[in-house]
Amino acid sequence: MNINISSLHFKADSKLEDFIREKIGKLQNFLDGVMESDVTLKLEQASNNESKIVEIKVMVPGNDIFAKKQAKSFEEAVDNAVDALRKQLIKRKEKFKGL
Repeated sequence: MNINISSLHFKADSKLEDFIREKIGKLQNFLDGVMESDVTLKLEQASNNESKIVEIKVMVPGNDIFAKKQAKSFEEAVDNAVDALRKQLIKRKEKFKGL
């Protein structure tokens, strides 16, 4: 699977990119046909500590799936977004099996 990572207004370090690739790579276990993922990392000027935003778009046959999460760290936001995507993939897989 091809994973595109872009960070807006800052440079993401390689450890963070490796973490993202590892987490998103596991999504292939839930549905065959996952082709590509676009990950966008953003820093927001927020009054609270949750200023890290992660947006993940996964291209699958049919409609693409998307998750956007905000947290105190990029790792936490990635974990939350991947969990949301995993649930969407499982739901889609069950839907296809039911047809």
